[in-house]
Amino acid sequence: MLSSDLIKQVKQIEIRTGRQVADVLAGEYLSVFKGVGLEFDEVRPYVPGDDVRSIDWNVTARMGAPFVKRFVEERELTVLLLVDVSASLDFGSLQRSKREAATELSALLAFAAIKNDDKVGLLLFHGAVEQYIPPRKGQKHALRVVREVLAPAAESQQERARDWMRWPRMLLRRFLRLRELRASDPRRHTNIRMALEFLQKVVKRRAVVFVISDFLDEGFIDTLRTAHRKHDVVCVQVFDRRERELAPSGLVELEDQESGQTRVVDLSSEAFRQAAQSSNRARDERLQNQLAASGVDLIRIDATEPVVEPLVAFFRARQRRYR
Repeated sequence: MLSSDLIKQVKQIEIRTGRQVADVLAGEYLSVFKGVGLEFDEVRPYVPGDDVRSIDWNVTARMGAPFVKRFVEERELTVLLLVDVSASLDFGSLQRSKREAATELSALLAFAAIKNDDKVGLLLFHGAVEQYIPPRKGQKHALRVVREVLAPAAESQQERARDWMRWPRMLLRRFLRLRELRASDPRRHTNIRMALEFLQKVVKRRAVVFVISDFLDEGFIDTLRTAHRKHDVVCVQVFDRRERELAPSGLVELEDQESGQTRVVDLSSEAFRQAAQSSNRARDERLQNQLAASGVDLIRIDATEPVVEPLVAFFRARQRRYR
């Protein structure tokens, strides 16, 4: 049973992204992602300038005049959204979290695919595969995809609220045990390699695959490269600028949302802030270099900014590149 809040969020995303798809994205998407081949359409009389290799010699012999075969692009695509729903996506410093930005992005891509009569599927993952929805067509199916991306965020919010209400009655031993269990929860980890391996087992036909994550993971590049040989893989890195631009706010306790480990740090220390920012930049540069060397496109989405602009910019840059 869907909660009223979840239904409301899905409808809000449908209204907001639907207008953006109609105005901008559908045409950009259509011009960038081509079909997987050609299919026969008809034969017609030969006209000067036609490629002689397209002449249908059987029809020509029967009709006593040259005819050529006409082919059209096989337009239908399969679009797969591999969406990271691990705990680190819950982070959000301003109006929305990284997960909410990933959800809006997923909605834009799903509605653009459906508007062009393509199939769209969804794979939710963290430290394990949480859910797989096979590719299908239709507006209702696209809304289901959006709903399922939203659901883990709503559940995690409810869990945090329940924990807070139980806190006055919890002994310290129970609290520590809860932290231990959370640290072992698959949602506390990210395993992109495993998600890509699952994709290759269940999706046999070539697809356009969007891997949407903050990419706080290691050891997945070789598997990503293998998947890209069969599919058209595009990586979408969702981040929050506050993760990279630490404010000088004194002593704070930071928690790693995926491991559950905590650490008290002094953010008034310029040396610490610079070291953290340098580490983040190095990780981003390493990801960009690895993807570029593998021929995989990268889109970077700031959760504090609108989602549609970087997506359109990517479509247009890719269209120029493949002209």
